[in-house]
Amino acid sequence: MQTKRNYANIARQVIDPKDDGQNVQQFMSDSPWEAQAVIQKVQQEIAGTAGLQQGGVLLLDESADEKAGEKSAGAGRQHNGRLGKVEMSQVGVFLAFYKELVWTWVDGELFLPEHWFRAEMASERKRVGVPEERKFATKIELGWSMIQRVKAHGLPFEAVACDDLYGRSGWFRHQMDQADIIYMAEVPENTQIYLTKPDFGIPPHARGQAGRISTRPKVLSEDQPVEVRQLITYSDTHFQRFPVRNTERGVLDDRFAMRRIWTIRDDELAEEWLVIRHENDERYTYALSNAPAATTLERLAWLKCVRHFVECANQDAKSEIGWDELQAQKFRAWEHHLAMTIMATWFIAETKYDWANTYARDPQLAQELEVKALPALSVANVRTLLQATMPLPQLSPDQATQLVVKHLVNRSRSTRSRHKSQSKKRDQT
Repeated sequence: MQTKRNYANIARQVIDPKDDGQNVQQFMSDSPWEAQAVIQKVQQEIAGTAGLQQGGVLLLDESADEKAGEKSAGAGRQHNGRLGKVEMSQVGVFLAFYKELVWTWVDGELFLPEHWFRAEMASERKRVGVPEERKFATKIELGWSMIQRVKAHGLPFEAVACDDLYGRSGWFRHQMDQADIIYMAEVPENTQIYLTKPDFGIPPHARGQAGRISTRPKVLSEDQPVEVRQLITYSDTHFQRFPVRNTERGVLDDRFAMRRIWTIRDDELAEEWLVIRHENDERYTYALSNAPAATTLERLAWLKCVRHFVECANQDAKSEIGWDELQAQKFRAWEHHLAMTIMATWFIAETKYDWANTYARDPQLAQELEVKALPALSVANVRTLLQATMPLPQLSPDQATQLVVKHLVNRSRSTRSRHKSQSKKRDQT
C-alpha cells in the first residue's frame, strides 16, 4: 500500500474486504506487546549483520507531525520544522543508524510538552495511556537517554551526528564526551568560541572581600570570545575542497575549513574541532566535534556531511512507509507504530544491503553511462520486488460490490449521527 494506510484500509486489503479494522486498531492501540522488545530485536540484527559492526554513525533528530486537535498523546502548539512555524503538532525524537547503503530508524521517543504534566492534565494522561512513571524530559534529555540505551544494547556505532538543537547544549556535548562518544554537532552561527586557550577557573575570593563566594568557574584572563561566523573573514581560515562521496547529482566536494578551538562546555573548558562547511558555495554551516586532535581533515569533512542521511531515513519513514499517517491517539499506539516503522525501515535497508552485496554494480556499465557509480535500490524498487513476491489480493466483483455498499451505509450512519447532534444543539438553544 502506498496511500490511505489507516486501520480500516489495511484490514480490508490484507485480511478481508468486509473487515472493519477493529482488530488491527486493538493490536496497535491496546494490545500489551512491548514496542521496545521489537526495537531491540532490530538493533540486534543490525549488530549481527556482517559489514555493519564498524563505521556506523548514529543520527539524532526530531520530527513533528501536524495534528488536527489536542487529543493525541503529546499534542500541543509547538515548533513544527516541516511547516516552519509553531502549530498544533506531535513531536518525536528519533535515532537513525547509517553506514554506506544502510539508513534506518533504530529508536524513538515521543516528546511530551511540559504542560502535559500539570495536575489538571492527569485525566488526559490516563485517557491516552501515558505511563505513570513518565516524567517531563526535554528533547535533549530524550536524545541522550536513547543514545545510552542503544549503546547498552550493543548497537555498534563510532560517532553521533546531530543538529544545532542538541549541539548548542554544552550539557549534551559534555555527556557524550564523558562517555567517550565522538560527536559532530551542528551549532548556530553566533556560537561563541575562543581561538586561544583562556585561563579558566573559579575566581579567587580575597580575604575580607564582600559579596558571595563564587562557585562557578569562568574565564579569568583577558581573552575575548568570537562568534564562529566571524572566522570566515579571517585571513588564517583556509578553505579547501574534500571529495566526500559520490551522489546521483555528482560528487559532493564542498569547501571546508577546520581548526582547533576552545569552548565553555557545561562549566568546563573544552578543546574541540570547529568544522565550517561552505555548502554549494552558497551558505556556511558550523559544527563542533570532540574528535581526537589527530583526526584527519577528510574524516571531519565526511562526518560534517553525514546528517544528510537522517533526512533520508525520515523521508522514507514518513513518505514511503506511512509514519505520518498514524491516526491513533494513545501513547501505546505511538510506540507500537514506531516499532512497526522501525521494522519496515530496517527490512528495506537490509534488502538494499543484501542486494548490493549479492549483485555487484558493474563498473563497465557505469563507464558506458558516464557516471561515477550506479544507483542503489530505492524504496520504490524494494516495494516493486515485494509486490511480486507478496502481492495484495485483488477484489472479486462481488467483494467490490459489498465494499461499496458497506461504505455507503457507513456514510449514511455518519450523516445520521451529525443530524442528531445538530438537532440536540438546536433543542438546547
